[in-house]
Amino acid sequence: MMKQKIEDAFNAHLNAEAFSAYLYMSMSAYFQSINMKGMGHWMRLQADEETMHQMKFFDYILARGGKVVLDQINAPQTEWESPLAAFEAALAHEEMISDKINKLVDLSLEESDHASNAFLQWFVTEQVEEEESVSEIVDQLKIVEKDGGALFMLDRELGQRAAAAGTTEGA
Repeated sequence: MMKQKIEDAFNAHLNAEAFSAYLYMSMSAYFQSINMKGMGHWMRLQADEETMHQMKFFDYILARGGKVVLDQINAPQTEWESPLAAFEAALAHEEMISDKINKLVDLSLEESDHASNAFLQWFVTEQVEEEESVSEIVDQLKIVEKDGGALFMLDRELGQRAAAAGTTEGA
């Protein structure tokens, strides 16, 4: 059985992951609207991953005898100044999610909830990968943002991203 404090925090994070998916869907739509279909594809897969993360929390709360509480999701931003600005926003968002995961780890330790701590370790590792991936794209965009041909090539490269196991892209 989960302690109420952990259950409440995990529900809050479940809803943060839902917002993450919503944000990345919005970014996907933005990229599609400016004919950067590869970047749109990349963001759509990112949205699918965030939904998968949300469902991991959903299933874990239920497995521990907790109650899932879905909250209202705020509307995400819909326009960005440039592809670089959108990916910088994605990086800032991933850094914020990493901070939230770290706080959940701290809480699990404070509450001596070793099962939750073990569950969260997957997310700690995942966030390192998420930040690294988006940071790499930000760095590449900084190099090519004024070169239309290079930007086009980067868009094509990002369009080659394959769906992660457990996501729904193309289903």
